[in-house]
Amino acid sequence: MDAVLADFAQHWPLYTAIPFIAALIGYVTKRVAIEMMFRPLDFVGIRPIFGWQGVVPKHGGRMAAIATDLLTKNLIDLGEVIGRIQPDRLVREIEQPLLRAIDALARDVLARHHPRLWESLPPMAQDLIVKQLQAGSPKLVRELLEEIRTNLDGVLDVKHMTVERLTRDRALLVRLIRETSRPEMAFIARCGIYFGFVLGVVQAVVWALTKNPWVLPAFGGAIGLFTDWLAIKMIFLPRRPVKIGPITLQGKFQRRKAEVARQYGEIIAREVLTVPNLLDELLTGPRADRLAALVRRVVARAVDEQVGLIRPLVSATVGGERLREMTETAAAGALAQMPYLLRSAEPYLVEAMDLANLVERRMLALTPEDYENLLRPAFRQEEWKLIAVGGVIGFVVGELQVLLMLH
Repeated sequence: MDAVLADFAQHWPLYTAIPFIAALIGYVTKRVAIEMMFRPLDFVGIRPIFGWQGVVPKHGGRMAAIATDLLTKNLIDLGEVIGRIQPDRLVREIEQPLLRAIDALARDVLARHHPRLWESLPPMAQDLIVKQLQAGSPKLVRELLEEIRTNLDGVLDVKHMTVERLTRDRALLVRLIRETSRPEMAFIARCGIYFGFVLGVVQAVVWALTKNPWVLPAFGGAIGLFTDWLAIKMIFLPRRPVKIGPITLQGKFQRRKAEVARQYGEIIAREVLTVPNLLDELLTGPRADRLAALVRRVVARAVDEQVGLIRPLVSATVGGERLREMTETAAAGALAQMPYLLRSAEPYLVEAMDLANLVERRMLALTPEDYENLLRPAFRQEEWKLIAVGGVIGFVVGELQVLLMLH
């Protein structure tokens, strides 16, 4: 023991440094593990023997599917969301662009399919026809919105849209997970400092007693492995509050449920289920042909109502086949005008659908197990690799400590 104390007195700066170096090992291994979860977005290295791609972007499709299942099954009822849109208010919001669109579309369709008849009409008669069509446009909008509500699942595949967006935009998927878990990531890094320091004290004592050159790398590896594993467990467990005397234990991610719910809802509303994204899915998604058929049906009804009692005269003058062609052209024009029309109503639609608050409320109602699935898949797939990397880095730094102590 006297020899140990003498050695400590002679080399006390080195012994004092060991816990601090161990704390540094803990912190560095955690930061490396965190960055390896999210970076790089694309594979870097030589396939298949050496290289790395962030865990989240590498498994983007699976994680996007998990996030989408949570969103569509537990957090979003799109029928309820669309049901909040008031037809009369929507008509008011798009009134001016709607009137301009009807004017341009009516003149184009009539001039294209029956130029002689259209050109033979005096300007006053042409304007009268256009104004009659414009007068019927609010009813057309209401009927179209009602048809979309009734056939929502048939015309909009929100699961396809969400998976497609998150898979195609890996940076968005990374941002979605990283932003909602930033305090947890900082917690993991801090745990590395605290746990590393404590184990470093033990490490210094064992080195003083044994002088075994394997002690420092072995402890360094253990620090990296154990603290990575423990920090990840402490994020999620225990799922529900557990009281031990005056202390209440609960996983950090579980404790932040209200904050995460608000952040997640804002990101989903701002970057995923946006009005332009939903409209794009309606117009170009796998069920776009069903929307086109729906619009044709609504436009055909509107044309029937406009023609009314003079249908025999119109059929005789224009022809039944040409009338159908005009209806098809009008329907195609209506579809093409939808992005332009809804652009002016986007602020109202965002306010009416209120997706951010809906997601927040639904998330707060999730069970701890379902809520955990928001973040847990990001760790579970290759958690062992992240822990192993911590062990390897800790071992290497421990070996450097041995060289420092010996030389």
